[in-house]
Amino acid sequence: MATQPTREDRLAPAEIGRHYDEVSPIGDELRDGQLHMWYWYGDEDDAPLEEAVQRISHKVTGTLGLRPGERVLDAGCGPGETAVRLARDLGVHVTGITLSAFEVAKATSRAEAAGVADRAHFRYGDYTAIPYPDGSFDAILALESLLNGDDLDKALREFHRVLRPGGRVALSDFSLESAREPDRIETFKTGLRLGALPTVPEWLERVRAAGFQVEEYTQCGPRVFGMKTKYVTTAMKRRAEIAERFGDSAVREYADGYRSFFVPRKDQIGYIIVAARKPAR
Repeated sequence: MATQPTREDRLAPAEIGRHYDEVSPIGDELRDGQLHMWYWYGDEDDAPLEEAVQRISHKVTGTLGLRPGERVLDAGCGPGETAVRLARDLGVHVTGITLSAFEVAKATSRAEAAGVADRAHFRYGDYTAIPYPDGSFDAILALESLLNGDDLDKALREFHRVLRPGGRVALSDFSLESAREPDRIETFKTGLRLGALPTVPEWLERVRAAGFQVEEYTQCGPRVFGMKTKYVTTAMKRRAEIAERFGDSAVREYADGYRSFFVPRKDQIGYIIVAARKPAR
């Protein structure tokens, strides 16, 4: 049975929003408008950080099979680059919701600059209480946003509600691969403000419990979390540039805020991508 996060583990939406208002400006600059993880094929892969991050976007959104004109919800949209790319390249209509005022403003500006403001809209909102009627969307995307939310299971039920029958959902996030040395795991969860850290079977159980049919899943942790040292090496190449824009103290504070991310061993934290569908009937 999946372990339910306690009330004490969960963060209030306003607190989540404040956190991302603080960290998103540097993250936006460092990862070119996307705050999620990276994907490298190995130590010999010399792709820049922006390209490695874009690979995750392509892998996750590719499972949705989006078609022009479809309505897509980007739940926890970050600074909007993924939504803008989908609107521009695939001709879909994307609605992004986030609890960060900075991210709403940045994503809106990004859509206007890309000429897709008519197809990519962003608003302040909580994806555990989505402000849209039943069946409003053809597809939902959740790139590393669910574990930071107030209630994972409630969010999945909301996704099911606002999807039309036969609609699709694609999510990616961390998974627990080894419970040994639990202090390392707890430090990781606390530092990243995660209310839960399901195993792969628990992830699938929760998605199914919300009413979805799981159609595809993969655990690609070795090429994601397993490349955390490569991330540091690659990101450090831009440290001086980022410090010049935001200040050295801001960069140090940003880095200090993610120290807990590096505490677990490479084999303890996985990265799961799940594609599922709301039954047509």
